[in-house]
Amino acid sequence: MESKDLALIEKFGVEDVELKSLWDQHIVYEKMLEKLEGKGYLSPTETQEMKELKKKKLAGKTKLQTILDKYRDTEA
Repeated sequence: MESKDLALIEKFGVEDVELKSLWDQHIVYEKMLEKLEGKGYLSPTETQEMKELKKKKLAGKTKLQTILDKYRDTEA
């Protein structure tokens, strides 16, 4: 994420529960993906899990960007 986005998350995450929740979930998915990507070999189950995590992370990031867009507009 860009530093501007991180600053917005830090600023508005305290009062916006959804924003904070989406960001926390994004971090969790990122850590889970890093763990899977660090393995030398992935079983078919792990490969499927990785695909699902990437989909969930992308969906969450899309929602996160929508909320951040709203805050960017108020900041401008």
